[in-house]
Amino acid sequence: MSGKRWSLERPVNGGENFLQGVKDCLPTVLGYLSIGFAAGVVEKTAGMSIAEIILMSAVLYAGSAQFIFAAMLAAGNPAISIIFTIFFVNLRHLLMSAAIAPYFRHLPVWKNVLLGSQLTDETFGVAIAQLSEKVKGSGKWMFGLNLTAYLNWVLANVAGAVFGQWITSPEKLGLDFALSAMFIGLFTMQWLARSKVGADLIVAASAVAASVIGAVFVSESVGVFIAIIIAASIGVWVEKWK
Repeated sequence: MSGKRWSLERPVNGGENFLQGVKDCLPTVLGYLSIGFAAGVVEKTAGMSIAEIILMSAVLYAGSAQFIFAAMLAAGNPAISIIFTIFFVNLRHLLMSAAIAPYFRHLPVWKNVLLGSQLTDETFGVAIAQLSEKVKGSGKWMFGLNLTAYLNWVLANVAGAVFGQWITSPEKLGLDFALSAMFIGLFTMQWLARSKVGADLIVAASAVAASVIGAVFVSESVGVFIAIIIAASIGVWVEKWK
């Protein structure tokens, strides 16, 4: 029988399909559900309505930024301070997009815009691990990965918003630390899977030093961005010259 056979198995030569992207996102689903739920609870406690939480999780779609927004809103910070803080915190997405863009140069601009707008720290981590040994990536696979994460994040925020009205002190349950805990877990798993401990330690030390210096002389948010640039540059240099 001639014709194409549809399968959920990973195609050869990096030709991943949409369903494979969904499957590759599943390990991060539980993390998204727990962190998204925590974000919804914190946002509800900060005084946001369920409609506002849905809108923010669907449009802003950034865990760290949403936690920061809720904290600054509860503290009564002015809107301009919140906007600029979130802007600087989210500047890391420029670096993530730049790192992953070469794998999708064969796609039209509008598809790259769509894929880039849905990119998160977690989907970037999955994607860069999958694409590191390939010349180009599959747009369908990346869309499956991104869409699964996006829908789970929005649903988790909604669940947190609904149940959050009965949780008046989320910090007592550690929900305000949920995002940091997830990043620590992701970092640990990726670090243990690598064999370049020396290079990793050099990059980590440079990131910590740059972050502290930037926070002291500029601001915490700008310090983080400076640390990312410096640590990434040192990492590339170490990989190239070692």
